[in-house]
Amino acid sequence: MDATATIQNYPNPFFSLNYVPAFESLGDDYFDIVAASEFPQHILRFRNDQLLPLLGLEPKTVTDNDFIEAFGKFQGSQLCLAMRYHGYQFGEYNPMLGDGRGFLYGQLKGVDGALYDFGTKGSGTTPYSRGGDGKLTLKGGVREVLAAEALHYMGVKTSRTLSMIETGQALWRGDEPSPTRSSVMVRFSRSHIRFGTFERLHRIGRKDLTTKLLNHVIEYYYPSVQGAAEPYSLFYAELVQRVAELVAQWMAAGFCHGVLNTDNMSIVGESFDYGPYGFIPKYDPNFIAAYFDYYGRYSYGSQPAICKMNLQMLQVPLGAAIPANDMEAALSRFDEHYYLTYKQLMLRKLGLENLQLPEADELLKLTIAILKETELGYHDFFTEITDLFHRHSPEDVDSIFSDADFLRYVGKSDNLENWQQIFTRILQHLPLDVRGQIPQTMARWNPRTVLLRPRIEAIWRPIVMEDNWEPFYELIRQLQSGE
Repeated sequence: MDATATIQNYPNPFFSLNYVPAFESLGDDYFDIVAASEFPQHILRFRNDQLLPLLGLEPKTVTDNDFIEAFGKFQGSQLCLAMRYHGYQFGEYNPMLGDGRGFLYGQLKGVDGALYDFGTKGSGTTPYSRGGDGKLTLKGGVREVLAAEALHYMGVKTSRTLSMIETGQALWRGDEPSPTRSSVMVRFSRSHIRFGTFERLHRIGRKDLTTKLLNHVIEYYYPSVQGAAEPYSLFYAELVQRVAELVAQWMAAGFCHGVLNTDNMSIVGESFDYGPYGFIPKYDPNFIAAYFDYYGRYSYGSQPAICKMNLQMLQVPLGAAIPANDMEAALSRFDEHYYLTYKQLMLRKLGLENLQLPEADELLKLTIAILKETELGYHDFFTEITDLFHRHSPEDVDSIFSDADFLRYVGKSDNLENWQQIFTRILQHLPLDVRGQIPQTMARWNPRTVLLRPRIEAIWRPIVMEDNWEPFYELIRQLQSGE
């Protein structure tokens, strides 16, 4: 990647975008104006050309130097806003939070008409840095780039990374061999407003600011409820559904966020701030992504309950504008929203799109039981089934499982035998043309490239040892192509 491109004699396209001061218009009760740090070096390590058309930009007209000027040197930027928020961290309320190593760089309308944020990470200190340096390690940047692309192409609603620039500073961290390299990245998301943004307003006793922020959120992110008789209650009901569907997407993808504090929960129901994430190697509800999650509060299997609890705690600040009974009624549907979405996504991994199949619930139950009782890899299980359906004709239903390696590996299992019988019976009742689409459906939703920890370490090693980025770019290519 050429990070030393000659400065062109025409305007930087990022400076010419039609920025919208949406959050800024709320006033300085919600943020502090800050400045970015200056960095000794600027090497563009990642640019997400796939996002540029959404901004109305042609990738071939945007140079590496354009990215560096805008998102490394921060020339021509809008007001940089460090957003204020609080949050419950591992169950304990923390009023000392806020954007401590990043800021809201700008907002703009995409070609789809939606409002998007450019939010930095690693751009330097703010009033909320709490003694830290406000910087991001290069490995932290690499991990977020990879996670965002992986989740996006697995169908998970997530923020993505627009750019990542290595900044030439040595950082000292307790959880990485130090000194370690530094970076600054720009996160592209629907919104950086968090559950904790509302929790702060309750803590400081500003019901007026809560209502003002609610109106802002509805205007930009929940337009379908704007103008309704009870817009605030409808907003909360939709938020519950969005979060339930999001956590179902994580669970089906085998993704563990790692730190589901309320300051890491987006008010639009989008994945972000998932620092020490992990993808499960096998189905294990007790899988822990964050090394400091000593008691497994945010384990893989706990994610639905934690998200529901965070929504319940959000009722306290939202109580300034929304009747408690309305919120409780909305939250009571969380489990239903979650299960329906999870069932749909898991059946899709099995190549089945029809939720109305009479055996669907039993097939899902048995699939989970098999994964729990065996040592089969979570992702390997689905890719092997995908291979089976590619090898066999859709007309030959009875032989599809005849040469399955996992059947020989697991041996005799009542759950596995029942699963095979039910799956075969479902296939027999499907029209031939529907059956013929199953391999394509499986291939789309069961990618072979999965970000297990050894895979990330394997691409990080050549970066550290040789400054060799080719394995990283190849992994990005594989994630984006669904391989």
